[in-house]
Parts: sequence; C-alpha cells; structure tokens
Amino acid sequence: MLSSKFICATERVCDRTSHVPAPLFRKSFTLYKKPHAASLTLCGLGLYELFINGKRITKGALAPYINNPDHILYYDAYDLLPYLREGENVFGVMLGNGFFNPLGGAHWGFDKAPWRGPLRLAFSLEIEDGDGRTVQEADGSVRVSDSAVLFDDLRIGAFYDAAREQAGWCDAGFDDSGWGYAKPIAAPKGEARLCEAEPVRVYRELRPISLSHTDELCYVCEASASYDRPIACTRVQDVYVYDFGENNAGVCRLRIRGRAGQKVTLRFGEDVFDGKFSLRSTVNMNRYEELDLLYPQMDTYILRGKGVEEFVPPFTYHGFRYVLVEGITKEQATPDLLTYLVMSSDTKPRATFSCSDERLNKLYEMTCRADRANLMYVPTDCPHREKNGWTADISLSAEHILLNFDATLTLGEWLRSVKCAQRESGELPGVVPTAGFGFRWGNGPIWDSVCVYLPYYCYQYSGDRGIIKENLDMIFRYLRYALSRRDERGLLEYGLEDWAQPNEEVENTLAPVLFTDSAMVFDMAKKAAFLATEAGEPALAEEAEEMAAQMKQAIRRHLIDPATMTAAGDCQTSQAVAIAFGLFEPEELPAALDRLLETIRRADGHLLCGVLGGRFLFHVLATHGYADMAMKVLTAPTYPSYMQWVENGCTALCESFVPSGKGEKHGRDSKNHHFWGDISSFLIRQIAGIKPNPSCRNVREFEISPAFPKKIGHAAASVALAGEEVSVSWKRGKDGILLHVTASAGAVGRILLPQDYRFEDGSPSRAIASGTYLIRS
Repeated sequence: MLSSKFICATERVCDRTSHVPAPLFRKSFTLYKKPHAASLTLCGLGLYELFINGKRITKGALAPYINNPDHILYYDAYDLLPYLREGENVFGVMLGNGFFNPLGGAHWGFDKAPWRGPLRLAFSLEIEDGDGRTVQEADGSVRVSDSAVLFDDLRIGAFYDAAREQAGWCDAGFDDSGWGYAKPIAAPKGEARLCEAEPVRVYRELRPISLSHTDELCYVCEASASYDRPIACTRVQDVYVYDFGENNAGVCRLRIRGRAGQKVTLRFGEDVFDGKFSLRSTVNMNRYEELDLLYPQMDTYILRGKGVEEFVPPFTYHGFRYVLVEGITKEQATPDLLTYLVMSSDTKPRATFSCSDERLNKLYEMTCRADRANLMYVPTDCPHREKNGWTADISLSAEHILLNFDATLTLGEWLRSVKCAQRESGELPGVVPTAGFGFRWGNGPIWDSVCVYLPYYCYQYSGDRGIIKENLDMIFRYLRYALSRRDERGLLEYGLEDWAQPNEEVENTLAPVLFTDSAMVFDMAKKAAFLATEAGEPALAEEAEEMAAQMKQAIRRHLIDPATMTAAGDCQTSQAVAIAFGLFEPEELPAALDRLLETIRRADGHLLCGVLGGRFLFHVLATHGYADMAMKVLTAPTYPSYMQWVENGCTALCESFVPSGKGEKHGRDSKNHHFWGDISSFLIRQIAGIKPNPSCRNVREFEISPAFPKKIGHAAASVALAGEEVSVSWKRGKDGILLHVTASAGAVGRILLPQDYRFEDGSPSRAIASGTYLIRS
C-alpha cells in the first residue's frame, strides 16, 4: 500500500538567510506477540534515513530517489519483521532536503523550483498476526523534533552539531514528551510508484595517500588557474589537505577526538593548481554569489567532546580527490582522521579490459571511475559543480556504460523522468530533472537523442521489450516535433553543437549544427523504426522509416558533396558521423573514408572533434580497416589527446582537452566527466574484439572480431550478459597471433577475423567455441 497521507514537522523552508534543521519523525507502537509479517512502505521528501528500534536500515544513500516530485512520487518498501520484538517498537525517519527543498543549484533554477516546499513524510505500516491485519498511516500521532543536522543540501553538503544529538531517539523507552506532533500536509502532485532503481551505496573505502599543512591559502581565485587573483572570502588559515589519490564521488567518514564545540570544516575539490588546493573546477565561475564560494561541497561537524566521535554526512555527496580540512590541531591531523566512502548506484560491473599498453589500461580505469562517479540514480554530467542529468552526456555514453555495468534498471528508471519532462509539443529539456531550465538553451537533437538512444541500448543489453513499449510514445512525439521544425530543404538547425571541441586555436573544425541536427534525427528515426518493429508496432515502424528516408534524401541533396563524398563541414565529426549513420552508399564508402583520413592528416594525427565525433570516430576507423590510424589518434602524446590526461595524472576522464596549465579553461573545466568514455567501448569491442548482441535481437549472441592493431602486443577482455560470459585474450607471437576464447555454454555467435587474417585451416570465421586458435596474416 502506498499511502497518500503526508505529514510535516514544520512549514518552514530553507533560504539563503535561514537554515532549517533536518526533522525527526518518531512512531511508537506496541506488539503483544511476534507478528507473521510486517512491512513498511514510505515516501520521504526530499530524502530520508529510516531507523527501526535504533538501527539504521535505509536501503542506501539518497533514498528514495532524485527527481521532480510533481511528476513521480517514489516510495520504498521494507520488511520489518526481522527487526521487531514483543513490546514497544519504534520506527523513526529523518528527512533531508534533497530535490524537494534545494538551496544549491540556483544556476539552473532549482532554488525556485515550483515543487519546493516543507519536507514531508507518508508511510503505511502493515502488520499481520494471528488476529488479523492492521494498517497504520502517517497522522498527527507521530512525534517530531529537530535533529542535529542543522542544514543539508544535495549539492552543498551537511552541517552537524553533535551537541544537539538526542541519544536513543529511535529506541523504545525514549522520553519524547518534549517533542511536538506532526501536522497533515498536502501530497505532492506526482504519481506514486515504488523505486526500481538500484540503491546508491558505498562500494569502496579509500585511505589518504598523503596529507600536508599550509598556513594560508585561498581556495577560489577569480579568473585563472593561478593564485594571482584570490577571492578574499575564500581565504583560510592553518589548514590541512588530504589527498586520496583518485577522483571519485562520495563522502568522508570523520573519526575524531576533541573538545566540545570544536568546529571541523571539510571542503572537497578534485584538483590542485600551482601545487595548492583549489575549487575552481567545482564552482560555477560564470555566475556566482558569495554563498557559492562559502558553501561549495562543504561538510561541517561540531564536536560534542565525548570520546571518539564519528560523522558521516547524510543527504549529500561530493565529487573529489582532495579534502581541505579546517579547524583541527596538528595532533588530530592523522591519516586515520578521514576515510573516503566511494559511492555510486549499485550497478554490477559486467566487463573487463587490459592490454600491453599501460596507458590504455589507465584510460579504461578512468572511464569506469567517471561512469560510477556520475551514476547516483541520475546519470549526471559531473559529480561536483552541477550534478545535472544532461541528456547528451548519457545519450552519448549509454552504450559504453551499459557495456561496462549492468545499469539497465537505473537508466530505465531515469528515463521515466525524461518522459515526464517532455512537453506536449514533444520538446525535451537538456537537463532532467529540471525546474524549467533546458528548453530555451541546452537542448537540441544531439541532447534530445536520449529519448531514442537510451531505450535502444537498454534493449540491446537487456533484451527487455518493456523498455521500448514504455517509451515509444515519447520517441514518436519527439520525432514528429523535430520534423515539424524542418526548413524548406527538409533540414534541421536548432539547439547546441558538437560539444567540447578542442578547436579554440584551430579554425574551420566545427561541425555545422545544420548537419549534426539533421544527421541525428535521421539516425533517431532509423533506430525508432527498429524499436517499433521489435515492439510489434508495424504502423509506427513504417512512419519512422519514412521519416528516415526523407531526412536521408535531404541530407544527401544539400549537405554531402557527391564529387568528393564530403559531409558538410569537412571535419572529423561530420565525416565520421555520416559514415557511422549510413549516409553514404556502399560504393561511396572508399571515397568517404579517404576524406575522413584527410581530416585526420590535417590535424597531424590528432583528435579534432567534440563528444559527438569522438563517440563514432574510433569505431568507424577500426570497423573499416583503419585500426592502426585509430590507435595513432588515440595515443597521440600532445594536445589534443587522451594521453594528455593520462600523462598529467588524471584519474577520471576530463570535460575537455585543454593544454596543461594554460589559462582560464584549464582551471574551470571538470576533471570528472564521462561523455568522452566511449573509448572504453572501442577498447573492448574493437581492440579485444568482443561485440555483445551485434544484431540487437539476441542478448546471448556475441561476435568476436579483434582488429589486432600493430601497436598492441596483447589484449584481453570479458563481457557478461544475460547470464552468459565470453572472455577473449590474444597475444602476438613469432608464429602469428594466439587467440584464446572462453565462452559459457549458452553463448552463440561467430569469430570473425579482419581482412588478411586467417585461422590455420585458411578460414576467416568460425562459430564461437572455447579454445585456443593460431591466427596468421
């Protein structure tokens, strides 16, 4: 039962001048005998922590979910039977602001979200025993009080005063006579549903690799990565910096012994500049107020002064490698003070990769780290400055994230928020959830493609047609909207361009929006036709096929030079996208590939495209026999290059390619973004050669087709999908390439060798079977 009876502790809401403590809710009930069954469903808005008889049993961090509550009200269900006893029992809830009452995120309008209001709780406690079934819902009998959490915010952090703790508040026998009573309050507008996404949990603990002391520093400077223009209000003294060696997402557990009233402040950053801790990349410097500088990713703990105290901040998380600690003594500054609790949605890894080039191994690790740091229910762009569900980011990353992690449930749940955010016209925002931001700026077909790409890749990696059927209406509403915006030539031009192109010093590398928009909608229509067919909707499939045919005809007529087979823009993005999407006919491909190779030669073998081009360039090269060129671009040592990030010691993927230490952009851009991460798919699918479900119609089908680039001496990968697992390793030897395959019993498919490679019997292919094969060229 999902109760719609909500209560609140106070009608106050946070603002920039006053904070509201996180409220506690306490419900006591008596059992005269042990029940047969006991269940609890609850919706705690914005976020909740659940306790039963003094024990925290919350499913994970940031429960129940992060979304717009005017669209969906998320509930969680618990089996309470293991925790109950005869006599008095108590369940308690502490509520945090989450997305319901945010103060952070003002740049995107979340502080003025239409759903903002007092925190509220609904629950249904159902107990069955030999005498029948009883149901208790939230009402005025629930006792309420302030907690020791004086302030919390998903983006900002938590402030905690341990002196205000009420020990045993959720235990039987606690005296709550000084507490108030809850008040009824209206339910939010959203539709009630149980959350199906994997919970957010701690999956690693990290110890600091070093700590250092500084007498004084400013953690934010005005305009550059250097410290020559410090902002006065960010000046701190006598501080320690803890380095955890990796840029992840999560919180720190603080363990400290000290005096009562001692205030410890933790600020979380991902980089150092001029050797000093800095928050330049985690503060939005384009438009900031003093609050953004005083409270960026900050937790505060005030000691009660009794024994060893431990604090883990609730209702928040941070993206960081470094922690700036203020308010501790030299004796307290030990490695044991802080432990990094690394968090992510609890999606299980499903792939591995390694090879002879250690730089590529690091790049794969960096990708997986960025993926996990940006999967906290919502697939975010970065885990620090924004924490926003930018739609292009996950649209371009969907395939590689689903290859590396079993994230179908989590991404499918977020798709419901995308569907709810769509306007009747078919328009989609660039950010989901949104308080209204992302319709006037921040969207367009590259971003909006999430409505097709995410269901498509979720289906490829799960085989679940339900995710198609649930989203077909959104897909076709968007496609009809997009086509309504065609110009007289049948082309499209609205929204953002290929993002994060390293073209600031190079002219004429930008892919025209007219081309990228038109090409994206063409590919979306093709994929929509496939999805409609799989869902048993032939009329919709026919409609989408006609859309795709019209778009292809217009693109080929106006945006492709038939004499040279050059896509508009004559750049890496346009040419790679045109080839990947099938805008050239088979007989035109040799000339089109020559033009793509020419764009790479003009760039002196460097990557010169944005995230859209980066998503397809390497696969196009390897698929068409140019794996060595793909490796040359991938391993280019100088700007712009993935290898820059590796050589500079980055531990997650960055937002953009920027010359090391140069100017404003170096200081501003995030060091933990995932939208360049399709390179991990390239490593598994092209270098190691495992392509899961290549037909998109059988999740137990695998194609094994390594490209065998000359720069790689050996490579290995594994992929587990639908209960089947395939592992591949290959190594060069003096007699040829030794290929080892291990496939579980239910895996089907073929081993396909590149042109000019053969098995010992002279054949270029064979059915997948476990074994070791000698391959000659």
